[in-house]
Amino acid sequence: KISAIANEYGLSVDLQTKVWQLTVGQQQRVEILKALYREVDILIMDEPTSVLTPQEVDQLFTTLRTLVDDGLTIIFITHKLDEVMQVSDRVTVLRKGKVVATILTTKTDKPSLARLMVGREVIFRLEKSRLERREKILEVNNLQALNDRGIPAIRGVSFDLFGGEILGVAGVSGNGQHELAEALTGLRKSTKGRVFLGKKDVTNSSAREMNDLNVAHIPAERIRIGVVPALSIRENLILKKYRHSPFSYGEFLDNKEIEENACRAISDYHIDAPSCETPVKLLSGGNIQKVVLARELSENPGLIVAVHPTYGLDIGATEQVRQVLLAQRERGAAT
Repeated sequence: KISAIANEYGLSVDLQTKVWQLTVGQQQRVEILKALYREVDILIMDEPTSVLTPQEVDQLFTTLRTLVDDGLTIIFITHKLDEVMQVSDRVTVLRKGKVVATILTTKTDKPSLARLMVGREVIFRLEKSRLERREKILEVNNLQALNDRGIPAIRGVSFDLFGGEILGVAGVSGNGQHELAEALTGLRKSTKGRVFLGKKDVTNSSAREMNDLNVAHIPAERIRIGVVPALSIRENLILKKYRHSPFSYGEFLDNKEIEENACRAISDYHIDAPSCETPVKLLSGGNIQKVVLARELSENPGLIVAVHPTYGLDIGATEQVRQVLLAQRERGAAT
């Protein structure tokens, strides 16, 4: 029955694979299949397209229209205004936990919705200056690696990345992007090929070694990989550098320096939290991402590996993340 549902609605996924071995996008398909299998009357979807490609989103929307035509009621929660305009009949806007408007989709537009969402005008198209190519930061030659199931996921990837350059890696979820990011940040061993950071061979270096070489990693799964949810903001901000001065001396942590660092990060990155002692698990997705950005970018890294950096963020937080990455580009970082 599950196979029939998957085929009917175009939700392809390997049903014999363990869920932890699936990508985030594939796991989302599993959640949708679970709901359809239960024959629900009301389907609540919270950011279902966060890590899907445009083609996958179009396929999902075709599925949703079929479900609505069959009489299903869908509550579609998203920060993506294009999706709101494309798929909804009616829109309710929440800001800081309060309803600020409920309007027919045909009676509004993206700028108006954005203004309602964040309480100010939002810049949809960011300007970036033309930069001269700088020194080579990263060189990847014929890189190969396996996924968690032992199947080849990266098959001979090669590219160069220069300072002041942002390289986009596109593709349908589950086609090696996740494994590539992990291979570049020391979280996954490659089976063949070489990786050079500057002129240094860093092939199969550990995550700590890549951290010590000032490589920043902004993972797609901010809760599972990017932070320790039970720890406070100030503790999460020093996860990569607590062993070093000024945050430690000998075997002891310097709490004053740690707190001052947290206060600076909260101010610089506009992290909305009661205090630096607040557990990260109590923050919104956007504020958790700001904690990750503050930690990863505080040392002015030479290389930034960012995977879906605006995943699940509202339009205001998305604007800020993009501005931060463009500022790093202007500084000369490779992303």
